[in-house]
Amino acid sequence: MEFDLGIFVQQLISPDYVKGAFLSVAVAVLALVLATVIGFIMALGRTSKSKVMQGLSGLYIWFFRAIPALLVLLIIWNALPQLFPVLRQDWFSPFIAAFIGLGVVEAAFMAEIIRSALISIDEGQGLAGRALGMSPWKVMTKVVLPQAIRIALPPTGNEFIGLVKFSSLASVISLQELLTTAQVGVNITFRYAEYYAAAIVYYLIIVTLLTLLQSYVEKKFLWTSRTKSKKPSIQAPQSAGVAS
Repeated sequence: MEFDLGIFVQQLISPDYVKGAFLSVAVAVLALVLATVIGFIMALGRTSKSKVMQGLSGLYIWFFRAIPALLVLLIIWNALPQLFPVLRQDWFSPFIAAFIGLGVVEAAFMAEIIRSALISIDEGQGLAGRALGMSPWKVMTKVVLPQAIRIALPPTGNEFIGLVKFSSLASVISLQELLTTAQVGVNITFRYAEYYAAAIVYYLIIVTLLTLLQSYVEKKFLWTSRTKSKKPSIQAPQSAGVAS
């Protein structure tokens, strides 16, 4: 069986693939937002002086770093509705279950990224802000976070790209994202090469665009020194030496 270019092109322009790619990206975006919020809270807990907060945050990170994302998705979609009747209603869709499941797992990794970024900031800057009369909240938002964001951006971008690919795990809970769209076509036609090749092209396009976006955002957060000047500095005249 030879590769059929017509089938391949037909899948590339298929609305089903476009919808599947959109769902993959949408799940990744919402999962990253959820992971960042939870991860920030866990990072604050890990850096807190309270032993209780450190213990609870450490427990969360340990647990969700150890549990496979696939298992978390199955628990959220299959097990939780048995325990909570509210999750048996129509509003609880595979899309919601997918981004929540991936988000709570990814939060464990984002917590470590954010914690590393926070502790990399010199404590003296926070103390200087407090000395100027800034509240702890203003010190965090005006002094610490702008610097921590710049440090956390590269690994966060990598995690986001990973989430786009991990969204394929949601196929087990009936979410028809990009890879599932290809698999459905394969099950009907048994044309593995054409359908999977189309999925590869979509993933390559998505990751390329996200990589370019990541580079653009990182450049926006680069710090440039404004103290440099092209004009030569004027040195103070030296005092005349005492004649011997």
